[in-house]
Amino acid sequence: MLARPNFSRFAETALSSHDQVARALGGEILAGVYPPGAKLPSEAEMLARFGVSRTVLREAFKTLTAKGLIVSRTRVGTTVLDSAHWNFFDADVLTWKVSQGFDMAFVRDLAAIRLAIEPAAAQAAAEQATEADIAVMRDCVARMGDAPGDAGEFATADLEFHKAVGQASGNVLMRSLSAVIETALLASFRMSSPVREAEVHEESVKGHSRIVDAIEARDGEGAAQAMRDIIGHGFARLERAGSGGARKKRGKD
Repeated sequence: MLARPNFSRFAETALSSHDQVARALGGEILAGVYPPGAKLPSEAEMLARFGVSRTVLREAFKTLTAKGLIVSRTRVGTTVLDSAHWNFFDADVLTWKVSQGFDMAFVRDLAAIRLAIEPAAAQAAAEQATEADIAVMRDCVARMGDAPGDAGEFATADLEFHKAVGQASGNVLMRSLSAVIETALLASFRMSSPVREAEVHEESVKGHSRIVDAIEARDGEGAAQAMRDIIGHGFARLERAGSGGARKKRGKD
């Protein structure tokens, strides 16, 4: 049984002390407060700022190091690495990025990764999916159709659907990209949910249904194309929302 997902990792939740420090510093690095090549403040300054123990601070630094954000060297200090080293496939890094809002360049990057991976997952699912897998997908589509006006329920069912396709593909690496898919769908949910327009909502539901139809028919190419279509449909909606926001902003200037 596929676990019911939610977007709780993007919400404010109780974190350990070192997680709180890592989130604060990670967010500042992503925001450019500490740009690549910059040195972080000294250990003494950090301890005074956060009011934590040396052990907690060092655990936070270990976390940031593992995510490719910083490197610490004896007698040199802790330096922010170039963004090429940052692990944007990491769920925490994506969460920190999301907390700063979405820009269209990042949304385009998310769409490009999805187009590179998810059609292949759908094609593999057409070969590997079991009846139980297909039943899960059908249930997700039905719940998407039953959620007009409820963006939260639609987004949850949408996320479950794409995770179900990844699981049905039988490829563990495809399944591991769920954090990227979740982030992309959260962008859709926040910027322009399909449930806000009846026609767009209906087309989105039909598009997801076509993916399941192709998987059930063992039509790999059809499943891959249907997945490309639904990702493209969602991205086009976000581009319209983004350009609309830019026009409003220019109108205020």
